[in-house]
Amino acid sequence: MTDSAWLVALDIDGTVLHEDGTLSPAVVNAVHRARDDGHEVMLATGRSASMTIPILERLSIVPKFVVCSNGAITLRRDVTAPSGYSRYHVENFDPTPVLTRIKERLPEAHYAVEDQHGLYRYTDWFPEGALDAISEQVTFEELLTTVATRVVVIAPGHEIDDFLARVEDMGLHQVSYTVGWTAWLDIAPEGVNKSTALELVRTQLGFPLDRCMVVGDGRNDIEMLQWAAQGGRAVAMGQAPEEVRIHSTEMVGEVTADGVAEALAGLPGRVKSSLP
Repeated sequence: MTDSAWLVALDIDGTVLHEDGTLSPAVVNAVHRARDDGHEVMLATGRSASMTIPILERLSIVPKFVVCSNGAITLRRDVTAPSGYSRYHVENFDPTPVLTRIKERLPEAHYAVEDQHGLYRYTDWFPEGALDAISEQVTFEELLTTVATRVVVIAPGHEIDDFLARVEDMGLHQVSYTVGWTAWLDIAPEGVNKSTALELVRTQLGFPLDRCMVVGDGRNDIEMLQWAAQGGRAVAMGQAPEEVRIHSTEMVGEVTADGVAEALAGLPGRVKSSLP
């Protein structure tokens, strides 16, 4: 890599992808331009590995690393793997204590656990497309036997303010958690989030922090925005809530206005990268 190449980590949903799953040609072109200019453009998402690979294919990029499951799984490019990527680093935990605690406070909630192989085991209905295609319905008790990389909790019918209040009241100190746009709770191993995985990637690739840029819009992007803001570019999408925006160093347009393309336009022009 040269002194002008940047490590760029993009969130997927609400950042690269529109709410309906469409991908703007302007964003695709901007990603290609940044890639062709020699920058390392990767994805950092809450999605599972198997739900992330298709987005790489749609963007036509093959970064060295990909961060999935809110930092619990980091993939590395591997030409011998069927998908082109293999698991480089996996964080997991016993979900029993946190599931039991949440069940006491939200008995009507629906639960899912992702294991280290990308299999989702779930108790009740989840929105279409929310879970991996590789999934199976089980009882709550069966969830407790799963070694987890991620726990997802939704509470259909709950107002977000009430849901937030209940979550805060639980005092979930033994895990890292984020609350989504609706009554949706994502739980990762303690101390694990997108920023911890990105720091691993940054170290492996040798980028200084002042040449790292992240772009995101959700509460699960807060830690990576804080990480990048220490010296690089922490970019929040225009529709991001205020509690996310305050951790950014700059704002761009909403996802419907191709905010990612706006952010990438600020990168240096063509540089020569030495990354393999």
